[in-house]
Amino acid sequence: MTDPHPAPPLRAPRDGTRGVPDATVARLPVYLRVLTGLGERGVTTVSSEELALAAGVGSATLRKDLSHLGSYGVRGVGYDVGHLVQHVGRCLGLAEEWRVVIVGIGSLGHALANYGGFAPLGTRVVALVDSDPSVVGEQVAGLEVQPAERIVRLVSELGVRIAVLAVPAASAQAACDAVVAAGITSVLSFAPVELQVPAGVELRRVDLSTELGILAFRERRRAAADGEEPVVVLPETLVAAGVGGRGARGVHAEVAR
Repeated sequence: MTDPHPAPPLRAPRDGTRGVPDATVARLPVYLRVLTGLGERGVTTVSSEELALAAGVGSATLRKDLSHLGSYGVRGVGYDVGHLVQHVGRCLGLAEEWRVVIVGIGSLGHALANYGGFAPLGTRVVALVDSDPSVVGEQVAGLEVQPAERIVRLVSELGVRIAVLAVPAASAQAACDAVVAAGITSVLSFAPVELQVPAGVELRRVDLSTELGILAFRERRRAAADGEEPVVVLPETLVAAGVGGRGARGVHAEVAR
């Protein structure tokens, strides 16, 4: 397999962002998204209060975050939107291209492969991998799905640095081990399971079930505060085990079908 766009040479960080706190780094993409939207609407300057409100953080937090990057607003004027877009983007490494392989091309893998939001973040999906022979060879988002055993070759030839795992929980650790052994140094996992990686490998996890659980908890608390009587819908497995039932504190249990 030859890539018409050879991988750019790897370069060490040239700025002073190594000391930026992780919490600040996590907020930078949000600031960038807000600033980009402002720029698209023709806004040239923005105050810290306005930017903080749009980003959902306190103005003191925003000013401290940007100060870590060496960006300071002008009193009475605010921040130059265009300059800040470039500066935050450069700090996030968006001036360079980071190549991605997606492992697991099921429904989620298909959706991620076709997602158009990677490019603005300086990342590009260059390879798709799956261990299912019935999936290998399919064309998805202009890429041919490759067999899992080619992962080492793909990482080496295409200069891949980031792996996105869209695999079931049962196979997530094996998939993670495989991409790390192939030379991947950053992993984003959508599997609802804790993964182990060696020192030097960055691991981020997106657990949709946990996030939905948090929202469900908050909705239940809000309903209780309003005096509502929620309907609890239990999976058949929990009902069969005797969890739930009728009459307990007025909460009704029904089988989800």
